[in-house]
Amino acid sequence: MSKRRAGKSGRQRSTEPSTAEVKHVSQPDPPNRNSARSLLTLPARLFTRGSWSESSRITTILRKETIGGAVLLGAAALALIWANSPWSESYHALRDLKVGSDDFGLHLRLSLGGWAADGLLAIFFFVVGLELKREFVAGDLRDPGRAALPIAAAVGGMVVPAAIFVAFTAGVGDGALRGWAIPTATDIAFAVAVLAVISTHLPTALRTFLLTLAVVDDLLAITVIALFYTAKINGIALLLAMVPLGIFALLVQRHVRSLWLLLPLAAATWALVHESGVHATVAGVLLGFTVPVIRRDGESGPGLAEHFEHIARPISAGFAIPVFAFFAAGVTIGGYDGLVTALSDPIAMGIVSGLVVGKAVGIFGTTRMLAAFTRASLDTALRWIDVLGVSMLAGIGFTVSLLIGELAYGTGSHREDVVKVGVLAGSLLAAFLAGILLRIRNRHYRAICTAESADSDHDGVPDVYQSAESTTNPTRGDAA
Repeated sequence: MSKRRAGKSGRQRSTEPSTAEVKHVSQPDPPNRNSARSLLTLPARLFTRGSWSESSRITTILRKETIGGAVLLGAAALALIWANSPWSESYHALRDLKVGSDDFGLHLRLSLGGWAADGLLAIFFFVVGLELKREFVAGDLRDPGRAALPIAAAVGGMVVPAAIFVAFTAGVGDGALRGWAIPTATDIAFAVAVLAVISTHLPTALRTFLLTLAVVDDLLAITVIALFYTAKINGIALLLAMVPLGIFALLVQRHVRSLWLLLPLAAATWALVHESGVHATVAGVLLGFTVPVIRRDGESGPGLAEHFEHIARPISAGFAIPVFAFFAAGVTIGGYDGLVTALSDPIAMGIVSGLVVGKAVGIFGTTRMLAAFTRASLDTALRWIDVLGVSMLAGIGFTVSLLIGELAYGTGSHREDVVKVGVLAGSLLAAFLAGILLRIRNRHYRAICTAESADSDHDGVPDVYQSAESTTNPTRGDAA
């Protein structure tokens, strides 16, 4: 086996791209064995490629999100067209149609838009919970040194946009500051759809960083929603929610996969969290956190978290998020004059500036400062303009931004319409600017991707990963 791997490493040189810019295709840094020290230091090189199993998993996820992103964009466009057509009243009537019941003391008679925001997005946040646990338990980010960069960048990408929004709205009064968290989120489905549209070949390390950043962003967003957008808590309902949640956790820890048992428990948890006053999407994250990631000894096939993710992610990306976008993005603009008026509002200006400028400055600036303070260098195959392009792409904050806008200003309010215009304008502008930067470097990215996909002995593992796979990640195949 050692001879075979040595031969594989020797052949690696012939598979590197001939482009002058890419003279070296880096190998992943070995994991930091000193856990205490790794909490304080970054790897010597930033944005290096992870393991093959992690890279292939990220590629699969982003492929699904690309399809979901296309459906998302179509749903949002349909909502905008319908809301600004002569039939706009029928759109609003559909969105506000009440469905459900208030029986059993549960206030579940909601509008269709409310069901989309509170119910369907819980599926999305369930996937977020699974993804977060997977990353930090069995993914490449279980190494604190590797996890530090996307976490710090996500925090920077939240603080700076929030500060910009506050600067624009501080003098407005009348509760305008409640929307400070609107420009802090990243919509990964929208972002990867943009990558597909501009047909860029983003390297594996940057794709992994973007996805991880978005997942951490979602965790921060749900934390903000739970802490800052909960007006009144029903303690009894919240305590009762722990009962089905605890039973759900007990069953999945015993690797029970029966949806007939688990779905009613998940629904009961969601309904009681909704009744408690905490936003119901928090239930999705909590349920996701209970699912075990590591396979049991002797277990074959996908682990439980991977099994649930295969079921839930297509539903989330292909149905839940697009339906929410359809009901959330429909805003009657009122022509050119209405658009100018909406964008002139300090709230919209704060959102656009936060998404376009704040996200880029927060993420890129934090990454640059970490590199300077720790003396870590950028991977030799990349440049800082690549990091800036990804940072600008993270300024696409659609789904969660619209959700926070509803929570901050109330459904159907004038300010909610201003939020929708600001989020749409800011996300589109961030996508346009990021697309320009990334497209300029696309030839270089294509050369890197060619090297990363070359498999000279046709064993299913690209050459650039082969020598590192057994040495740096010996147990990777055992984690679901």
